[in-house]
Amino acid sequence: MISNATRSLSVTDHLRESILSGGLPAGTKLQEVRLSEELGVSRTPIRAALQTLSAAGLLDYAPNRGYVVREFPISELVDAYEIRGALEGLAARFTAERGLGDNQRLVIGQSLTKGRDILTASDLMNDHVLAIIGETNASFHDTIMEASLNRLLSQMAQMSFQIPRVSNRNIIAFSLDELRQRHDEHYLIYEALLARSATKAETLMRDHVASIKFAAVRALRETR
Repeated sequence: MISNATRSLSVTDHLRESILSGGLPAGTKLQEVRLSEELGVSRTPIRAALQTLSAAGLLDYAPNRGYVVREFPISELVDAYEIRGALEGLAARFTAERGLGDNQRLVIGQSLTKGRDILTASDLMNDHVLAIIGETNASFHDTIMEASLNRLLSQMAQMSFQIPRVSNRNIIAFSLDELRQRHDEHYLIYEALLARSATKAETLMRDHVASIKFAAVRALRETR
């Protein structure tokens, strides 16, 4: 039998991903009864998940109004990207200094090849392209963070992803040409890691995240 705690974690992960991916946009009211029916669970894990996400800063709560998906001002998004750039830059530096393991090189190599193949073969942006690039992008960044062998750094970086449009899995703000440019930047970062060039790897990663910030903020301003 699945415990309420396990159900709560599953519901929390589902709702968090929906918020970060834009499936639940800012201002959406989350009602316990409706979510319970939609997800096929009791209200207990729903309530626990909403409380967890509120504590994480993704939901606002008001008496008699309930939980609402929080809207983040552009200034907070910029701050989150800048924090992410600093932390991922450090991760790239540590990884270059310590070196990539055989399996980590394999994972990054596969993600680069898979991303290159889909971007080369595609002429139009669609859900399939977004899904593949989202997967390979996450694999690239997550592997470098893992290879840094710094648990505290990894935990702090995850906090910077707790804002919609900041997660490294959310790439919908970019055009196909921008995705190709971001992917080319991945190759440069990987080459610096293989060369064990710590300063270069850190600088390239910081610049990479900065380019993502500019594109995402531009796209966000165009939709507001």
